[in-house]
Amino acid sequence: MSDGARRVLEAWRLGVVKYGEALQLQERLVADRKAGRVGDIVLSLQHPPTYTLGKRREKAERNLLVPEAELRALGAELHRTERGGDITFHGPRQAVLYPVLSFRALRLSARRYVEGLESAMIQVAALHGVSARPGDPGETGVWVGDRKIGAIGVRISSGFTWHGLAFNIDPDLGYFEHIVPCGIAGKGVTSLRREVGDRVELPADGVIHDQLVRCLATTLGFTDVEFKDDSERGDLIGAAATQS
Repeated sequence: MSDGARRVLEAWRLGVVKYGEALQLQERLVADRKAGRVGDIVLSLQHPPTYTLGKRREKAERNLLVPEAELRALGAELHRTERGGDITFHGPRQAVLYPVLSFRALRLSARRYVEGLESAMIQVAALHGVSARPGDPGETGVWVGDRKIGAIGVRISSGFTWHGLAFNIDPDLGYFEHIVPCGIAGKGVTSLRREVGDRVELPADGVIHDQLVRCLATTLGFTDVEFKDDSERGDLIGAAATQS
């Protein structure tokens, strides 16, 4: 992507959004992106406690270690989705990015895109002194040693993508004890806070969200990022719910 064209990624800062509402918004935006009504967009948000299963449902269900009723007792939702990947957890203090992109416009392959998601998380970890790496063969996401700090689960259809990544800033890691995270047994889960230690001051979550967005934009070849603040969240989520 060296033709010198200006490529803008519009980033929507949405704060905390329920998983179902975020999914409805993505579906509306994918339809709009396919129709050319919007450009490339990334949703930057956090979820209330939520477990999600990928489209390989039977395998993912086996990696849920407690009955669904116990998750509800914890105050967590469970959603069965059409994204790739297995089972994972989303919750407060975890940065979630949902890019809604045209592969054709960006000249991206699926593999290059996933590598870009990994690279963005690795770069942000490095900004805070943490050395992270892509997973070994058969291991998705981003790791610090044998501890997973970032998860990836995407859906690609007709040259367009949605769903995305989740990067652990400082979530309650106890929620991961109820699942086999991403279906990979025998490995741990970590967070940026755990890796840097309590003596290191991290910036506000919103700053780390923006760092992720900028790193992703640069990695995928965008020249600019335009942020849309969460003051517009009600209109955005409401519009998606109305049109769903």
